[in-house]
Amino acid sequence: MTPAPPKVLRCAGRAVAHYTTRPGLAPDHSPRPYLHPVTTLAGRPVTETVPEDHPHHLGVGVAVPDVAGHNFWGGRTFVRDRGPVALDNHGVQRHDGFKLCDPDGFVEELTWTAGGEPLLREHRTVAATALTGAAWALDLTFSLTNVSGRDLSIGSPATNGRPGAAYGGFFWRAPKEATAPVVFGAGMPDDGSGADGEEAVHGARADWVALAGEGWTLVFAGATARTREDPWFVRAAEYPGVGSSLARDERLPVAAGETFVRRVVTVVADGRLDRDGAAALVRKAVTS
Repeated sequence: MTPAPPKVLRCAGRAVAHYTTRPGLAPDHSPRPYLHPVTTLAGRPVTETVPEDHPHHLGVGVAVPDVAGHNFWGGRTFVRDRGPVALDNHGVQRHDGFKLCDPDGFVEELTWTAGGEPLLREHRTVAATALTGAAWALDLTFSLTNVSGRDLSIGSPATNGRPGAAYGGFFWRAPKEATAPVVFGAGMPDDGSGADGEEAVHGARADWVALAGEGWTLVFAGATARTREDPWFVRAAEYPGVGSSLARDERLPVAAGETFVRRVVTVVADGRLDRDGAAALVRKAVTS
């Protein structure tokens, strides 16, 4: 299939993201639509795609490593008692079309297929909103419906035996720089204090988490009560990336015909935000 030209997403009169709907990628990358490059309002890139360390990382999108044994993340599959294994089990997220397509956002329909069989149908909404002269918000909601005709479940390397690797769902790959980004988070439910550092934030259930790099800050917020129940997956030292964990301790069951929804709003800011500044922009982004 010939790759389609990317859609340009605009905010405050500027192009802030490009959305590729039909990427020309190898099957083992689990081809799927993604946003890249995403930039700050000043034009600083804050995403990476096909990096050398993880060539199946594709900017910003939705990726799941295990849907009933099918890999919609890309790369190797973690198999219990064997470790990462190269398997011929990769799925594809097919762009079916836009229901709405405006300069500042779109509504998209997709089908997740594996082995030629439709497993999930997705309704994805993406919108860009200006917050200040130096910050904007990317609002991404995905609604997945089991259309396979049978019960399915979603897993992760963690549920398959690899502790700490509960990635799967929303995922943002940030650019790798000379030094790792600073990581901090909102108050934790137990004592209300903020968390600092990758180890403290990774795996936590927090209203938001932040990465602050060289001249940019990303603040990721669960924008619904159900989304905030998912722990965060955070990487900084090995590579910079933040995502949700749909399946950390156990697989997520999705009955035939069932739909589940998640919404993540990401503040994209120029400069280095502190905790109070990040919290203020999250409040504005989620309520705007």
